[in-house]
Amino acid sequence: MKIDNIDLGYRPVMLAPMEDVTDKAFRLLCRSFGASMVYSEFVSADALIRSVNRSLTKISISEEERPVAVQIYGRDVASMVEAARMVESQAHPDVIDLNFGCPVKKVAGKGAGSGMLKNVPLMLDITRAVVDAVSLPVTVKTRLGWDMENKIIVELAEQLQDCGIKALTIHGRTRSQMYTGEADWTLIGAVKNNPRMTIPIIGNGDVTTPQRAKECFDRYGVDGIMIGRASFGRPWIFREVRHFLDTGEVDTTLTTHSKLDILRDEIVKSVECSPKGELGGILHIRRHLASSPLFKGIPDFRSTRIRMLRAETKDELFDILDEIERKFLTSEEIQ
Repeated sequence: MKIDNIDLGYRPVMLAPMEDVTDKAFRLLCRSFGASMVYSEFVSADALIRSVNRSLTKISISEEERPVAVQIYGRDVASMVEAARMVESQAHPDVIDLNFGCPVKKVAGKGAGSGMLKNVPLMLDITRAVVDAVSLPVTVKTRLGWDMENKIIVELAEQLQDCGIKALTIHGRTRSQMYTGEADWTLIGAVKNNPRMTIPIIGNGDVTTPQRAKECFDRYGVDGIMIGRASFGRPWIFREVRHFLDTGEVDTTLTTHSKLDILRDEIVKSVECSPKGELGGILHIRRHLASSPLFKGIPDFRSTRIRMLRAETKDELFDILDEIERKFLTSEEIQ
């Protein structure tokens, strides 16, 4: 699969853009485990234009994480064009991605993100203008439609392609669903199998296992898949998926010992990359650790999870992981 001249290989598996998750530290970690491409947290066009420090930090990338996309969102043509130009000139990513899919109220409620699904003409105007304003390939991430009565993605995909985008990522839910219910991949498949579509189609939503990843490729014919929430506390999922896609076998080489070491490394990288020092890095990473599927099945884990969520130093989190390893690693409670 190629996005313009960027070759991502056969059946690429990408890290989805996620607010408060896909910072530089996490992107680097996921790339090291085989993510074919990584995406930044979404960046407000208005905040970027105002040079808000947080937004400027979000577009900071490193050579080691390429290929990498910076994703921006906004609600008018002028600000999105200016922000795209800033991203191109200051961050130099491989791709600029337009967020027309974020469902949260503070974004969609103001007409940005998936709010654009209620104003398709404006969405198309923004897309066309950004494509014309920059030399980098421009891609789009969106949803099936605003609600269950307005699943417009098949027609919308053609319209976005006509604007000049180089790839389209579709999350298999409507905005009204938020992240509830099951992702509907049938419409993603319908877009991919539309003979008028010539750009790569990337599917997103509920890809939580290597087996499901292969099923999505096989059944729906997508060019690539994107993994989001399933990477929380589990950056090695990209290695597991890649191994299964390439060999048809489950990767059993990572032990629980090594996975805990990966989480320790994730803590260290989060602190090192945080512009707010140790506390900032810990506040960022602790809730992702607490939701790791690695701890599923540990009896009475609630109190330990609460301690994780209250930790304020690297040493505190390390002590908790050491305790988990000491108490549960040799038992069948943790796999």
